[in-house]
Amino acid sequence: MNEQQNKSLDEINRSVKVPSVYESSFLQKFLAYSGPGALVAVGYMDPGNWLTSLSGGSKYRYELLSVLLISILVAMFMQTLAIKLGVVSRLDLAQAIAEKIPRWGRYVLWFINEIAMMVTDMTGVVGTSIALKLLFGLPLIFGIFLTIFDVLLVLLFLHFGIRRIEFIVLFSILVVGVIFGIEVFRVQPNIGGILKGLVPTPRILTNHDKLIMSLGIVGATIMPHNVYLHSSLAQSRRYDYHDPKQVNEALRFGKWDSNVHLVAAFLINALLLILGGTLFFNKNANFSAFQDVYHGLQNSAIVGSLASPLMSTLFAFALLITGMISSITSTLAGQIVMEGYLHIRLPLWERRLLTRFVTLIPILIIGFIVGFSDDTFEKMIVFAQIALSIALPFTLFPMVALTNNHDLMGVHTNRLSVTVIGYLLTCVITVLNIQFIIAIF
Repeated sequence: MNEQQNKSLDEINRSVKVPSVYESSFLQKFLAYSGPGALVAVGYMDPGNWLTSLSGGSKYRYELLSVLLISILVAMFMQTLAIKLGVVSRLDLAQAIAEKIPRWGRYVLWFINEIAMMVTDMTGVVGTSIALKLLFGLPLIFGIFLTIFDVLLVLLFLHFGIRRIEFIVLFSILVVGVIFGIEVFRVQPNIGGILKGLVPTPRILTNHDKLIMSLGIVGATIMPHNVYLHSSLAQSRRYDYHDPKQVNEALRFGKWDSNVHLVAAFLINALLLILGGTLFFNKNANFSAFQDVYHGLQNSAIVGSLASPLMSTLFAFALLITGMISSITSTLAGQIVMEGYLHIRLPLWERRLLTRFVTLIPILIIGFIVGFSDDTFEKMIVFAQIALSIALPFTLFPMVALTNNHDLMGVHTNRLSVTVIGYLLTCVITVLNIQFIIAIF
């Protein structure tokens, strides 16, 4: 790495001290390295994931749990490559790509990924606004404008350091997990059906509607901003990077941190799918929207004796939490993309305001055209997944290539098997997302 180059997310880079490789406490080291995985895991449980999981459960009960499981296993593989790139090269993905391509290529990739970051931010805005409407009856337009103030929230968190943000996000994930755990426990799902649903079935590939829903789940799970974010956050730990043993340990615990939190993300999405499959499968309504589920949880004609305002309130509260904390990660990812490709460094509050205002413009235009319809806004989340799908190949292919570059990675260059698997998975994901886009239109 060029020592004169700006560090990725300079305000948090190497800001968290971790134990030396020569200390023996596994738990102490795990806790010290734990945190970046939580911030990344938030991206795997944003409102886009909510919609696909709830819809998949209400239509096909537990059958698509296997798709969720496969998606998270692929995510684990890709996030591990992102960690390795960040730790070994001490560059984030945008910086590493920018060093290898001409200026015009940097501008093209910045534009593609900037759109992806904006639509990621859009899902958080829409999810938060809908949650505010469900909880407090606040009109969507007011909820949308209120999301501007999460700029202050992000700045407040960063003022106390990345470690505080990690704790807050981890606590939020635990709260959301507990909420859905309680709701699923109350509905008493069919355990045998759940276990059966974790096993892939050929029917998913042969049934057109199931295939489309599966593609939606995959498209909502593997997203570009998580890869950029992790390649940077992996550099937030402070240790002697000149010591090969210490670098190996950073890679080891970074992988532990990532996988543990991605398992948590899988469990939360699985709980959502199970909730939808238990309560709304075979009902005379299509419970694929937030307000449908919210009102359905209060309707005894649909969920029987389980109908409760508490159930619906907990659901909306969990949506509010995930919408708000996802804005933190989209801000950081947007900063990485802009600084890495364009070498433009803006104060975080300027970056956050710019991103939020650019995101709000199309939301407000569409909102005024359709009269701020809940259904239309939730469809915007679906179209946001399409934009993410388009950007995905421009993220994954370079990452696999870079981690296979011996000049950049040295002894940590991908093994041939890892490179083959990486390219194969990237090709499969790309084809599936293209099919998803074609099916949507």
